Amino acid sequence: MSDTALDITGWTCPAPLRDRPRVVMGHGGGGALSAELVEHLFAPAFGGEVLAQLGDSAAVSLGGVRLAFSTDSYVVRPLFFPGGSIGDLAVNGTVNDLAMSGAEAAYLSCGFILEEGVEMAVVARVAEAMGAAARAAGVEVATGDTKVVEAGHGDGIYINTAGIGVIPDGVDLRPQRVVPGDVVIVSGEIGLHGVAIMSVREGLEFGVDIQSDCAALGGLVRSMLAVTPDLHVLRDPTRGGLAASLNEIAAASGAGVVIHEGRVPVPAAVANACAILGLDPLYVANEGKLVAFVPREHADAVLDAMRAHPLGRHAAVIGEAVDAHPGLVVARTALGGTRVVDLPIGEQLPRIC
Repeated sequence: MSDTALDITGWTCPAPLRDRPRVVMGHGGGGALSAELVEHLFAPAFGGEVLAQLGDSAAVSLGGVRLAFSTDSYVVRPLFFPGGSIGDLAVNGTVNDLAMSGAEAAYLSCGFILEEGVEMAVVARVAEAMGAAARAAGVEVATGDTKVVEAGHGDGIYINTAGIGVIPDGVDLRPQRVVPGDVVIVSGEIGLHGVAIMSVREGLEFGVDIQSDCAALGGLVRSMLAVTPDLHVLRDPTRGGLAASLNEIAAASGAGVVIHEGRVPVPAAVANACAILGLDPLYVANEGKLVAFVPREHADAVLDAMRAHPLGRHAAVIGEAVDAHPGLVVARTALGGTRVVDLPIGEQLPRIC
């Protein structure tokens, strides 16, 4: 062993301590640190019953109409990746947040924060991608804003989008409606977006071309609601992956959740990449998938409708809500054992959306 002293001054902790007095990257990762930031800092500061719902979008009534309202900011690096770009994400991510309330997305706002020196051709390419994604999703970018920050302070382009949509009558999607016996369905193969970002960011080669699953889910949700409006809750498992979404639902509903690892659709390329890098696919981000808690009597019909849609052809039943271990998510392994699927502290790969 070398006698050379070990210099640890430049090291960083991958799982930041929760009592840090300063913001760390984990606060933006969609895990426990993000939840604590919202619940203990922002929510008390802002107050309000609507915000207290803490959903992907807020369900509000205005002029006798039920609306879903959502906003999200996009800081993905790199700006362009296999299967999409920051422009596609900025449209599809907000459309999907509205869809998780059952809403028909109608209008988006768009705020660009540009770094001084970014090429106009890059801005144009992002804007064109946003326009194409909006048309494909059936929404209109109706208003916007542009700001420029000094060189070195913006990483090229950041985008914020907000969206509104109408919630159909009879639709009430929220985790508090989950009851033991509900069937858990995921709409397709997980982990593609996170691994696609990782492959280009880190210059990794996994032997196959892995594409992001970035897509607007409004059409898939419409197909599901056409079977029955009595879906209990929907979530799109982005930051923190499927594990984070399941934990959020379990905590808010008070029900336990059991999933069967062997039933979770993980493509071979994602499984291999995660094995190489020591990652768990359940925690890897998605941008075109949803997880649904469905009453058991409707589960088969909803699953058939999902599989008939292009974005749900690999949909699978992966588990159920249970009376046992309230508020916890447990996975049954291929070896017959069980393990707790906890809420991640931060994000395995930051800046993925």
